[in-house]
Amino acid sequence: MTTPLLSLTWTDHVTGRQGFLVVDRLVRGVSSGGLRMRPGCTLDEVAGLARGMTMKEALHYDPRSRYIPLGGAKGGIDCDPRDPEAYGLLVRYLRAMGPYIERFWTTGEDLGLTQDLVDRAAAEAGLVSSIQAVYPLLDDETAARARLAEAFAVEVDGIGLDELVGGCGVAEAALAALDRADVPYAGTRVAVQGLGTMGGATARFLARAGLTVVAVADVKGTIADPAGLDVEALLAARDAYGTVDRAVLRPGARELPGEDWLSVEAEILVPAAVSYAVDAGNQRRVRARWIVEAANMPVVAEAEELLAERGVTVLPDVVVNSGTNAWWWWTLFGDIGADPDEAFAHTRRSMRALVDQMLARAEADGTTPRAAAHALVEERLPVIAERFGWYR
Repeated sequence: MTTPLLSLTWTDHVTGRQGFLVVDRLVRGVSSGGLRMRPGCTLDEVAGLARGMTMKEALHYDPRSRYIPLGGAKGGIDCDPRDPEAYGLLVRYLRAMGPYIERFWTTGEDLGLTQDLVDRAAAEAGLVSSIQAVYPLLDDETAARARLAEAFAVEVDGIGLDELVGGCGVAEAALAALDRADVPYAGTRVAVQGLGTMGGATARFLARAGLTVVAVADVKGTIADPAGLDVEALLAARDAYGTVDRAVLRPGARELPGEDWLSVEAEILVPAAVSYAVDAGNQRRVRARWIVEAANMPVVAEAEELLAERGVTVLPDVVVNSGTNAWWWWTLFGDIGADPDEAFAHTRRSMRALVDQMLARAEADGTTPRAAAHALVEERLPVIAERFGWYR
């Protein structure tokens, strides 16, 4: 891994808790990457996520688009988002990071935070916006900001468009893998870890495509039903942190220990919660054929090697969950409008093309999908750098 352009650790003067910012790369002087809040968050974790953002941006590079990929960055705060001190800590972190956000780091929601919360805290910290660094790159800032605001106001079946596009992309990645393997959707079983923004939307799109969601996991444990869970009922009964009210469970649903989502009888596993969820120890419990990384860095490298030896294919996060970030910029730069049908169609086309290219490259090179994705990035980064410069 290359050395990041900027890496810093901040210590809160009130609580003593730490926050981190890593800027891996700048393109046109700007980087993109969300802000996460979780207990145990580390600088190394944030550095890995920032490098992943560089890769996601590069993978979506299309010289015909108005959206020109940015550099990669990431922020992190070591705190439980449920902690009573969390919001004040978030405001102080954003205030401390203000000069970076104003100039070259665009950020938004990630694990543990919602966009509404980030926006509210950013305003309290005295910032114009959490993505204000990108404004000078826009042809018409007023129209672009209005378009993005309109898109964030759109709801589909009671769920915000911004919460759905990422899951749409994850689902399309899974469907592309099934199509390439000639596996029918009907009868294909799915287990999802995490029913928050990304996991919930992924479960919805896969269920509506005809797959059977047989298990979901949240902080309380795993809910499983071999006949299939009522995804819509579970989504309607979750709280702001993705925890499901067990009172809505149908008679056939069983409550199991939290890690049992790994070992249920399913063809597809979707880790959509924390990083490092699948390690060298618990990977042996996996029975699925595919792991589709909706979360960032959920499968550790050693586990992925062992899984590959057993014939389990990991579709990597840098491709699978890149739709959310890309949707922000497609909308802001004007490649798409605030219409949900247009957003979903564009996301599906882009993700399908990217996944097909990655899997074809993996097959041709005799490598894993992750290695193929990395190879594509290494080809595209110099092209972007030659066009826009290495650091500006």
